[in-house]
Amino acid sequence: MALHEGKSPSGSGSANPLHVDNPALAAGITLPHTRLGDEPLPADTALRLVRDELMLDGNARLNLATFVTTWMEPEAGRLMAECVDKNMIDKDEYPQTAELERRCVTILADLWNAPDPAAVMGCSTTGSSEACMLAGMAFKRRWSKLGRTGKPNLVMGANVQVCWEKFCEYWEVEPRLVPMDGDRFHLTADEAVARCDENTIGVVAILGSTFDGSYEPVAEITAALDALQERTGLDIPVHVDGASGAMIAPFLDPGLVWDFRLPRVASINTSGHKYGLVYPGVGWAIWRDKAALPEELVFNVNYLGGDMPTFALNFSRPGAEVAAQYYTFVRLGRDGFRAVQQASRDVATYLASGIEALGPFSLLTRGDQLPVFAFTVKPDVGYTVFDVSRRLRERGWLVPAYTFPENRTDLAVLRIVVRNGFTRDLADLLLADLGRVVSEGTVTAPASGTAFHH
Repeated sequence: MALHEGKSPSGSGSANPLHVDNPALAAGITLPHTRLGDEPLPADTALRLVRDELMLDGNARLNLATFVTTWMEPEAGRLMAECVDKNMIDKDEYPQTAELERRCVTILADLWNAPDPAAVMGCSTTGSSEACMLAGMAFKRRWSKLGRTGKPNLVMGANVQVCWEKFCEYWEVEPRLVPMDGDRFHLTADEAVARCDENTIGVVAILGSTFDGSYEPVAEITAALDALQERTGLDIPVHVDGASGAMIAPFLDPGLVWDFRLPRVASINTSGHKYGLVYPGVGWAIWRDKAALPEELVFNVNYLGGDMPTFALNFSRPGAEVAAQYYTFVRLGRDGFRAVQQASRDVATYLASGIEALGPFSLLTRGDQLPVFAFTVKPDVGYTVFDVSRRLRERGWLVPAYTFPENRTDLAVLRIVVRNGFTRDLADLLLADLGRVVSEGTVTAPASGTAFHH
């Protein structure tokens, strides 16, 4: 279409010369795929065209693959829309957004039983992947100050999220992955200590494995490392990757000791956009104290009129997600978080029991730690987990099927993640559809790959 010239359309009072209310205009438009179109489109037409294509996405509420929050209250959505234009790195221009970030860090430090919540070091991130990278960098820098000459290594289970393997590759650290073995699907104290030496920069313990929803025994791991230090003098810190569990355990498992109550735990991360109940785009990294985060990693930047300390891989970020995290803390409080997370766990355990009762499936976990569980088909059933995943997709359910890592690649499972907003009614509908798959059988077809989502 041609650009309008001269004054705005009569009577509209619009300063936008491209504003045209013509729904039929979209019918003859071909969207650009490899190059920009020559002419602009009216905003309503562009919105209509892009929305139409996005209808081909799956329904987020039926997505049982992702840990990421798919529902927030409308009030939270409005608050995020009001803050999306704020560049939160500019703390001089948006000081109250910076204050909300500081409050969130202190609240999390208190939630995770830091000895002195006011003395912790912490920051928001774009998610747990960035937070884990920062924690790994702090580990390596602390190790380098010891004057060791070997290649640094990091000990962790083979069930870690891929960001840890990325960290090791990008920062030239040897990943010492403890393989799965039999029915042991995550890191144990004995296996961790057996791989530690003077060049170990740290041990990563996971509070909520993405493979099956189970907690790793953080207290046992730290106790074994305490004993190792008594025998050898090696002082090896622990990072707890609490991407999901660090926002579950404080409310549902208060007696479980996994956090800063353990002196060896140097840092913890979580995803605000997972069980922190915020839309995608926010994570958190907290260090026990200043000694745990080498000061040379923190940059003081003179930016847009203010002196600003920063520790991040990303720089400019919208303030919306931080505002939404603080809104969620204000909105729910401890009792609200406890109620929401308990509801998710209740639905998860109910659904797991229902799936077990169908007959052809065996549970690996039951959803009683993270509201997440994995299950597999019994031998000689006649179809695979990939067949079941494909059949459920026909009804709109997104349930990933995947194989476990090295040493247990023979084990293929389905995994269900229950999040806020997934109700018992939806669980009953899923059970009914799964029951139909069982009663009808499936047409076995070669699996083309996995559908695993961290």
